[in-house]
Amino acid sequence: MVGLHLPFWVLATEQDNAQQWQSLLSEKNVQLDLQIHAEPLRSKDLRQQPELALLLDQDGLWLAADGMRMQPDWIGQLPRLKRATIKTELAARACQVEQQPFIIDATAGMGHDGLLLARLGASVTLVEQHPVVWALLLSAMQQAQSNPHLAKISQRMQLVYADAVDWLSAHSVQQQADVVYLDPMFPKPEQPDKQQPLVKKEMQILQKLFSTSTDAGDVLLAPARQAAKRVIVKRPKLAPALAGIAPDHQWLGDACRFDGYFQAN
Repeated sequence: MVGLHLPFWVLATEQDNAQQWQSLLSEKNVQLDLQIHAEPLRSKDLRQQPELALLLDQDGLWLAADGMRMQPDWIGQLPRLKRATIKTELAARACQVEQQPFIIDATAGMGHDGLLLARLGASVTLVEQHPVVWALLLSAMQQAQSNPHLAKISQRMQLVYADAVDWLSAHSVQQQADVVYLDPMFPKPEQPDKQQPLVKKEMQILQKLFSTSTDAGDVLLAPARQAAKRVIVKRPKLAPALAGIAPDHQWLGDACRFDGYFQAN
């Protein structure tokens, strides 16, 4: 990956933590220009920074752009986690969470699906190859470990910084997982439909972070099938099958579906 250079806006009370983040991300070819702020950043402050920046305050690490900021909202997932059951969550049924599987979430994203699967009994390894997204996930995990409602769930999760293709290929030799879960970022259409609502702010900011316009999940399907007995792929309901390969089974929801690929016994 080409090195990144980002402004790093830090609340004065978080300077010690900021140095740790600078060190961690420097090792991953991300350089942060530290800017200390005595007061919490307001919306008008963010609007003065239209390009990508990282922020650090008492609520952890944030990614900001165009006057908006976002982070993996694990605490905001608590209402869903509390009401979730294996019967009501398609992802849980597709991943056979009742068997307490070892799941590799090879496209971790914001970690929300992995958090849900861990809440319902799975052991989940999140794999993320973008250093900034990895840092956001690490911050979310640290916040979860100190939250009384999330601490026990986070104990069933681990975070790995790695290229998912390489990591899956190596893992298939070392120890086969029960499930590989894929939720690849779907490409933006070349001519967006004017009827479609604007994507939520998280995706708007992440689209500035990622330059790829292809469905990167295509290259993950083959190594995923080598690394696990079962591969579950989350797709928009009308999207084509990953890599053009028809799944063995589908679970259909209102807005998305889950495609299942199974190893022959």
